[in-house]
Amino acid sequence: MKTILLFFALCFANFSFAQDLEDRDDSFIVENNKNLFKIDIKEPFLQVAVKCNDFKPASFTGGATAYKEMLSKYMYTYLNADFYTLAGDFTFTLTIDATGKVIDIEGAPKVLHSEIFFDDMQYVVRRIKKNWTPATCNGQPVKSEMKLKMNFNSLSVDM
Repeated sequence: MKTILLFFALCFANFSFAQDLEDRDDSFIVENNKNLFKIDIKEPFLQVAVKCNDFKPASFTGGATAYKEMLSKYMYTYLNADFYTLAGDFTFTLTIDATGKVIDIEGAPKVLHSEIFFDDMQYVVRRIKKNWTPATCNGQPVKSEMKLKMNFNSLSVDM
């Protein structure tokens, strides 16, 4: 009788301390079992307006949410977080030309090892093959800039 009671007590304890997969945070990605990083891209994106009477900002097919999801997916795939451990808010300025292609991306603020991170971000943004609808001024497509704010947290662990 004691053996059966002990067996049920161990089973109950095992199930009560089991991890609930529904409550886990999937925004943390493990890279080579060494680094964890979390990315939070803020919305809305801020369009840098051009001096114009009839200015229409650049837009992405599917809207800002679609670009945010695609950028986040590509960042988790292509960022090489083994070379830097960064934390905090970063602002990226995307330069979109008159054809809708992202031709440049600049990051701020400049901190220790951020140049490698900014170079990786240029690679990530260039991997996105979908074009933007360019900004227009009086019905003519023009070059514009889009400000993108994100919070980047990384944690380096030794294994």
